[in-house]
Amino acid sequence: MMREIFSVTSARAHIARDLAADVVRLLSSPAVIEHRAPDGAPTRHEPICPRHIAVLVRRHVDAGQVRDALVAARVPAVINGAGSVFATASAREWLALLEAIERPASPARARTAALTSFLGWSAERVAVAPQEDWDEVHRRLHRWARILRDRGVAALTEAIAAGEDLAARTLAVSGGERRLTDLRHLAQLLHQAATAQRLGTTALRAWLAERVAEAEREEGEEERARRLESDAEAVQVLTIHRSKGLEFPIVYCPFLWDPTWIRTREPVSFHDPATGYRHTVDVGLEGRTFRGHFKQHVIEQRGEDLRLAYVALTRAKHQAVIWWAGSKDSCHSALGRLLFSRDAAGNVDPYGSSTPTDAAMGERLRELAARAPGRIGVERSTVGLSVQWSPPVGQPVDLVAARFERSLDLWWRRTSYTDITAEAHDQLVGSEPERPGLDDEPEAPAPVAVPGDGLRAELERPSLFSEQPVGVRFGTFVHGVLESTDFAAPDLDAELSERVAAWSRGTAEFGDPAAVVAGLRAAIETPLGAIVDGLRLRDVARADRLDELVFELPLVGGDEPTGRLTLDAIARVLQAGLVADDPMAGYAQRLEDPALRARVRGFLTGSIDLVLRIDGPRFAIVDYKTNWLGPADQPLTLGHYRPEALAAEMSRAHYGLQALLYTVALHRYLRWRVPGYAVERNLAGVLYLFLRGMVGDPSHGVFAWNPPAALVHALSDALDQGVTP
Repeated sequence: MMREIFSVTSARAHIARDLAADVVRLLSSPAVIEHRAPDGAPTRHEPICPRHIAVLVRRHVDAGQVRDALVAARVPAVINGAGSVFATASAREWLALLEAIERPASPARARTAALTSFLGWSAERVAVAPQEDWDEVHRRLHRWARILRDRGVAALTEAIAAGEDLAARTLAVSGGERRLTDLRHLAQLLHQAATAQRLGTTALRAWLAERVAEAEREEGEEERARRLESDAEAVQVLTIHRSKGLEFPIVYCPFLWDPTWIRTREPVSFHDPATGYRHTVDVGLEGRTFRGHFKQHVIEQRGEDLRLAYVALTRAKHQAVIWWAGSKDSCHSALGRLLFSRDAAGNVDPYGSSTPTDAAMGERLRELAARAPGRIGVERSTVGLSVQWSPPVGQPVDLVAARFERSLDLWWRRTSYTDITAEAHDQLVGSEPERPGLDDEPEAPAPVAVPGDGLRAELERPSLFSEQPVGVRFGTFVHGVLESTDFAAPDLDAELSERVAAWSRGTAEFGDPAAVVAGLRAAIETPLGAIVDGLRLRDVARADRLDELVFELPLVGGDEPTGRLTLDAIARVLQAGLVADDPMAGYAQRLEDPALRARVRGFLTGSIDLVLRIDGPRFAIVDYKTNWLGPADQPLTLGHYRPEALAAEMSRAHYGLQALLYTVALHRYLRWRVPGYAVERNLAGVLYLFLRGMVGDPSHGVFAWNPPAALVHALSDALDQGVTP
């Protein structure tokens, strides 16, 4: 208790310091929390720690004042549900940093950024730093500006964290864990905004400035709410509204003596008794009617204060601590009216008569204490020297280095056709990028055998792609164009021209665009052979094609391997399931290639260029190839893409293995999705389209294979069962 009438501001500051001192005394005492079973029998005792304590206030500004007093006393405290992380000092520091990065040559912005956690300068250093120190700051800001522009917020955050020792410097001060968590949380939100909205430095700075400005006016969204796992071990400072439905062992209610401030020259809202207590807003601001409405508004607000006081005082499981301060309006507060303005029936008047003296309040509280012996204590509030809490030191423990005793399965992998055949390809074959790209087309022409004189005329007919480059980049370009092209477009030339222009990005890297369009049109209009009834890509509508079908299927148990998959097992399936004249009959021997990865287990992943739906419905696998199959020093002709040349390339480059794996992938895909699926009815086969040899004749440039149904089932079983270890 304090003197008769005093300033509300000074009383709040006094009580915040007194509350912190009382929490320190409580935490330093031998007091314990007794836990009991449902029948009331004690089960265990727990020393009081910060997480047992809650402080309930009405306004966020009050929460901040109490939290600061507790932190000054070295008591861990957090504002529970304080809203958006954009309302924190960390958000303002990020804003200062972005402003400095936006104009790295600005002395004023550099000085502001130097005072943030990112650089960690003190005000004294800012005042006395020589020019060479500021030159270094400007160089850092220029470097950070480049990182932000070229690599984004995440890279900028890591560069600052590593180069400025951000974590160690921030954690060395009180509240550092909270500050560092907020800085990292904001970095994540900034990165998300910059990535999703393609924001540059200036736009990102403006975005953050807007969020900071809105933080006081909006409820924090879940993604913006401040977060820290160690918050649970701190004193919880929260609003009374947020505490509804919660319980805490010990509750402090420091400001129940201060009534809600009611503005007198603003519109009022109330429930009008004259209209059946309908919610009403009066914006008149004057007149007899407004005065009556204002009175009703005050009555309802005073009732709300009482309800909040009830909520606050009933949150404590074991102990509630309250303060009384005799300010000018304390008589109208919930606590003042409960103690001095209640009639015999328990009704509480909305107005208090006058603020009681300290003596009168002391007498009233002692009267209540006498009614509950040993349950209520009354003390005068005095604040002495600042105190700080020193948490008990834990018992030292022996540290033991962790041992990695688990055995690793070195054969388990997420594999693909590329991975299995990587060592077998020529060194100039590129590896498959994560983005749709190619890994199965050589950067240089493959060695070929030149046919005899009987094919001389055929050799002289040039390929439409004889002037285009060789390699992964051209293959990726062609795949992208075909994936985005509508084969059934009424004006195919215009459609292809638009796609070629988009994918070439205006460069001449892939040769004459008109020649590329002519070559692709010829390939699209080439019949694909008997296994698809002479169908052309030109005949396929968008609804009947599935481009870039990505798959991932388990091998011999997947995450829980039951064995291993060997290429020998696949070879045995081919030898048993194919007749001598089958185009793939001889490929079983090629699986003995020592450069292949002979055994794997885990998951098989890949991407099928195109799946076609044909009447039936039947489905066919299409794989585009831009391989140069002629000698490097001779013009490329159609003769280089005759059936025997394609079969040789399928074997040499191990495209046969790719065809087998893709067939199983599509088989399982259709088995799960097509009602009554059967291989012989629904799986049309595999088409490898060597585009440089396709000019309208299906006997050149098209490798077609229709696997027997029994072989497909046996292949699927081999991938699923493999061989036992």
